[in-house]
This record gives sequence, structure tokens and C-alpha cells, in this order.
Amino acid sequence: MTLDQANAHLSALQRRLTALQHATALLTFDGYTAASKGAAAGRAQTVSVLSEEIYSLTTDPHTAEALHTLNDHPRTDPITRRQAQLLLRTLRQMERIPREEYTAFRRLMVEADAVWHEAKEKDDFPLFRPVLEQVFAAHRRIAALCAPDADPYDYWLDYNEEGLDQARCDRFFSAVRGKIVPLLAQVMERAPLPDAMLHGEFPIPVQDALSHRLMRIIGLDPAHVGLATTEHPFTITLGSQQDVRITTHYHRDDFSKSMFSVIHEGGHALYSTNVDPAYMGTVLDKGVSMGIHESQSRFFENILARSEGFCQGLFPILQELFPDQMAGYDAHDLYLAVNRVQPSLIRTQADELTYCLHIMVRYRLEQQLFSGELAVGDLPEAWNALYREYLGIDVPDDRRGVLQDCHWADGYIGYFPSYALGSAYGAQYLHKMEETVDVQDALRRGDLSPICDWLRQRIWRHGSLYSPTQVFESAVGEPFDPKYYTDYLERKFTGLYRL
Repeated sequence: MTLDQANAHLSALQRRLTALQHATALLTFDGYTAASKGAAAGRAQTVSVLSEEIYSLTTDPHTAEALHTLNDHPRTDPITRRQAQLLLRTLRQMERIPREEYTAFRRLMVEADAVWHEAKEKDDFPLFRPVLEQVFAAHRRIAALCAPDADPYDYWLDYNEEGLDQARCDRFFSAVRGKIVPLLAQVMERAPLPDAMLHGEFPIPVQDALSHRLMRIIGLDPAHVGLATTEHPFTITLGSQQDVRITTHYHRDDFSKSMFSVIHEGGHALYSTNVDPAYMGTVLDKGVSMGIHESQSRFFENILARSEGFCQGLFPILQELFPDQMAGYDAHDLYLAVNRVQPSLIRTQADELTYCLHIMVRYRLEQQLFSGELAVGDLPEAWNALYREYLGIDVPDDRRGVLQDCHWADGYIGYFPSYALGSAYGAQYLHKMEETVDVQDALRRGDLSPICDWLRQRIWRHGSLYSPTQVFESAVGEPFDPKYYTDYLERKFTGLYRL
């Protein structure tokens, strides 16, 4: 195959893959948001057919020939070579999975999500257990096929964050837990920060208005980012950077829960919509890894939105939208309220200090499930025991325990460590960013453009052009060091709690 023929094949391949993935994503978004409860079977059938088409395109012998030609030819430009390399990585994995196994896997994820929704609503883990057993069994089979010489859990960690394995996770979590646990003990000896202003009656239409204001504040373009509601907030890209959807879940008695969901998902959307437009329709038009993606969401949700500068810029808007509820409070009260430390049941609503402990619970359970130390049927008991050990709280029911997250139902196994890594990456971004950007001044003024410009130039615009390590180290000028994160937490909460 000539270089010109290979380039033509690559262009046609990516155009068709993008269209198929667009259709699959639309079905996924509809299933999470608007579809009726009984629609999952039909959606699963359609997804399996689309997945079969994706499989056929990816594993076609002409595709392999074109990709190898582009990867090996000396006149291939670097951007095209990177596209070929990413597609070859997918091809090598897919070639090892029988077509029937791959399409059954994609179908299972749709069916599992529907069962999870019902099980969570009914607080019925036994309903979810059989399909969750199938999910983990499928992940073990695929890991064995794709990486027979590797630990199956290491395969899925690397799948979500290139280069990540249990050894690296263990070192990271050990360093973080060694700092968080004693700091948390000190904080819990102090009087809790007041947060009464977050609780009350906050009409959902007004919260929705706040969500759209927040989206504009952080820099989202409403022409390309939509907002919907769902049980578990998420972000999804539909076809390209031109159509990204975020979702939230409103709580009438606490506006901050949705507020932080919108900002978190907004961080994902900023990354997705700010990739270089030249990469649209290619495999480069997406974030490079889940760790880098979560570093954007966690950076906006916590390091920015829970800062005093952001609270100062936001409080006048809260006074405008919730005049009665905000009466008698000021911006500093808001800063204290959104940084209250209190070990809690729900990961997505956890405070910044205890959040990583929630991730460590899930990481430990995934390790045990893959090693055979734990059976799926024993998950609720194991989950509850780790929450007592790590967070010192009792889990009253499975709905607020093992059923709270959608990730396992959706096949996102090995994903959870990305949240903790992303949180830590963000602290190192802040350290580097503050060398040239007055972050708190930008937040007080409600003008986040200097912050977004910094992230756009160093991270967002590159999409998947470089590896996660290359993107991160280029942005901060040095290797990843979790000490930036633990120092950030210690500095912030020592000040807040006057330790």
C-alpha cells in the first residue's frame, strides 16, 4: 500500500468510526437522560450492531496494512503517525477479542446500566448482583485475551491511564493516606465549619438558572455544550468537540451539590471543546487519558470553585438568585461552608479532604475482586467494612453504599484511581500556574480567561497528540509529585481550621 493510499484509508476509516461512535454516544446519552425504563433491551441490540461495525472496520486487514504503512513510513508527518499509533493500539487489542465477545461486552454494559438504575432505586443489591458478576467476568476474560502475561487489573488501570498499574497506585495512595489520615484526625478535633447557608429550600428552576450562569463563568460555550439532568452526573462527547453534553442532579434542599457537579462536569467539557479544531473527526479529538481528564474536572470543582476568590466572585450571584436564603451571610461564610470537612457516605458529595478515601475504598475492592480475594456477592459487606475503617462511618443501606456509583455497571473498571490522580495533578498545575497567573484575582473578578488560556495552551489544545506523561510534564515542567497535593491540602485545611 502506498503512502497516499494509506492516508486515504485513514481518512475514510476515521470518518466512519466517528459516525458510528457518534450514534453510539447519542444512544448512551438518551439512555441516561430521557429514555423510558423499558427501552434498554432495544438500545442494547442497536449498540451491539454498531459495535460489530466498529469491530469490523478496526480489524479489517486493509486497516492494519494502512496503519502499519503510516506508522513505519519515513515521510509520515508526526500528527498522522500519532493517529496511526493510537488506532494500532486499539487494533491490537481488538484483534485478540473474538467478534462475538466484543459485541456481547458492549451489549452487556447497556443492560447492566439499566439494571443498576433499578437496583439503586429499589435499594436492591441482589437484583444487581448477577449482572455485576457478568461485568467483572467479562473484564477478566478481555484482560486475559489482550494481555495474557499481565495482571488483569493492571491491564484495566493502564487502559484508563496509560502507564498506570497497582504498584504505582499503591505508592500514590500510601503517600496520600499517610498525610490525609493524621490531618483529618486533627480537623475532626475542631469545631465543624458552619454550612447552614447551603441548606434550605432552593427551587430547582432557580438552581437551573445558577447552573447556566456557572457554565458561562467557567468559560463554556453554550453553542457547543448542553445541560441535562440524570441520576448520576456525567459528561459525554457526541461525535466531536462541537457537541458536548454535561448533566447534573438537583437537590431541592442543597444547591451546592448540583453546583459542584456542574463545575466538575464543566471541567471535562472545557477540555473536550478546546482541542485543536484541526483534530476534529480524528482519534486526536479527545482527552488523552482519564487521569488528565479528571485533573480538569477536579481542578475546576475544588481548587478553583472551593477557593476564597471564587466564593467572592460567586456570592453576589447567589444573593441575586436566592436573596432570602443568602440573607445574613457573606462570601467568607460561603468559603467556610463549601470547605466543611465531614466524612460522608456519597463520593460525589465528599469534601475535598476526605474525597480520596472514597477512591481508596473502590480501588481496594477492585483489587480484591480481580485477585479472587472477594466475590461480587460479598461486596456490600466489604464496602461497609472499608467505610468504617477509612472514613469511620456506618453505611445504612446499599443505595448509599455499594450501589451509589454507575461506573461498574457502565464498564468503567480501573477508572476510579483517575479521580484521585486527577486531584493530585491539579495541585501541581496550580503551583506552576501561579508563577504567571494571578489565579485568585481572576476568580474574584469572575474572569477565568487567564486560567483557561493557561490550560488551553498547555493541555486542552493537544487532545491526544501526546502521551499523558508528556502532556503533564510539559505543562508543569517536571515529573508528577504527589507532595504538591498533600502540601496543598495541609496548607488549606490547616488555615481553615486554625491548626
